[in-house]
Amino acid sequence: MAQLNFHHLHLFRTVARSGTLARAAAALKLTEPTVSTQIKSLEQQFGQPLFTRATRRLVLTDAGQTALRYADDIFSLSDELTQAMAGELGDRPRRLLVGVADVVPKLIAYRLIEPALQIPGGITLHCTDDTPERLIAALSVHALDLLITDAPITPAANVRAFTHLLGESGTTIFGTTALALRYITDFPASIQGAPFLLPLHGSTIRRALDSWFLREDVRPLVTGEFADSALLKVFGQNGHGLFAAPTVMEGEIQRQHGVQVVGRLADVTQQFFAISAERRIEHPAVTAIARAARTRLFG
Repeated sequence: MAQLNFHHLHLFRTVARSGTLARAAAALKLTEPTVSTQIKSLEQQFGQPLFTRATRRLVLTDAGQTALRYADDIFSLSDELTQAMAGELGDRPRRLLVGVADVVPKLIAYRLIEPALQIPGGITLHCTDDTPERLIAALSVHALDLLITDAPITPAANVRAFTHLLGESGTTIFGTTALALRYITDFPASIQGAPFLLPLHGSTIRRALDSWFLREDVRPLVTGEFADSALLKVFGQNGHGLFAAPTVMEGEIQRQHGVQVVGRLADVTQQFFAISAERRIEHPAVTAIARAARTRLFG
């Protein structure tokens, strides 16, 4: 791919924020045809459209939304660089850019990241939730300092990055009080045909649960599959099925979602990893995350 034209990217960002070519052109003090031509050049470079038209407005496509996230990060860093060179940053808190894979339970993500907020001098946290693949791509261009996920990076990713194990946990099955009373007796045989909410196929925990079902010779009734672990728990707390979550968060899940423990799967372990672009972690906030995970959360 040719070198990215940051002028075109700036025009794209302005149009995306303005919603129309007319408003963007006025803000940029350019003509509408000039702005339109340069946006088309950027789309040709990316090989896909960034906008669609809808009732006199320009609406971002999926590719456009991704491009806008990167553009925001790029120009935010550009502003910081300008201020740093001018000596204006002073004692401002350091930024921490964290990507959280959508398969990681939000309670785990919070408990992992929260210690970073306690470091001397403070930090400004920028947190992104997305698929592991997209977050790895962001890490590869240094748009992230850290990626938290449930699987180590593989050579197939073709990215220079390093995996740091933060810890692991067994798995607990939860359900509303009504479901727990129904299925807790004679667990795990009792969950044959039980309504069950599961992560999407392909995720690490889904593969582990499917293997466990086979070993135990039980077949629950899958009533929902989710990419977002938080949404899965909301359906679970409203009685739409049993669900699995890390045992290390058992108490918090019971309190937050009002559910009960149905059973524990000690042999179904979930691991959590920090992936960074550096072999030796240097960022003080990332160091705080790794240390707290190993000594407090999973210790």
